[in-house]
Amino acid sequence: MARTKREIVPLTWEYEEGAYARGFTAVCGCDEAGRGPLAGPVVAAAVILPRGLEIPGLNDSKKLTERRREALFDVICTQAQAYAIASASPKEIDEINILNASMLAMRRAVEALSVSPDYALIDGNTSRGFSICTECVVGGDAKSPSIAAASILAKVTRDRMCADMDAEYPQYGFAAHKGYPTKAHMDAVRLHGPSPIHRTTFLKFLDKE
Repeated sequence: MARTKREIVPLTWEYEEGAYARGFTAVCGCDEAGRGPLAGPVVAAAVILPRGLEIPGLNDSKKLTERRREALFDVICTQAQAYAIASASPKEIDEINILNASMLAMRRAVEALSVSPDYALIDGNTSRGFSICTECVVGGDAKSPSIAAASILAKVTRDRMCADMDAEYPQYGFAAHKGYPTKAHMDAVRLHGPSPIHRTTFLKFLDKE
């Protein structure tokens, strides 16, 4: 039977335990949120969970409702051995591109952990510039508990930032579209021009008009 969009598939500790079996002692999961939006920072989180910890409902943040993500955010912060959240600004995104900025935000999150990790599970297929051993896990936020936890912290944090962005720049509607390139958002940029928090390198559609 085909899976529904929000079906929750149980996570396993395969990747974390694989690292521990090779002698690593502090394994963190790392993920980011906000690579696609036209505005605001890209946010990353790093999480070290106690080995074997079960958090009911933990999964890829994209598969969870906003209410569920908010509830899990508090659970993760309470039960994690260590967690950290960091970001890269729109200016940094424009200067070094979104992929490098995402890597920068993830490195900042890993380096900010109160417990120093010696191994990092990175969601996706790219890892750059980390000072510790890393392993890329494509779709890791739906496979690894550590990465899933990081995905939730990053997503909830960025969504909260979008609420603040909306309060400061209400004409763009950030609370509704979270900065993504919806028609309403692009029309607002056309009408009002870019704000100081827009990523200028993401506004190529203006050049075509």
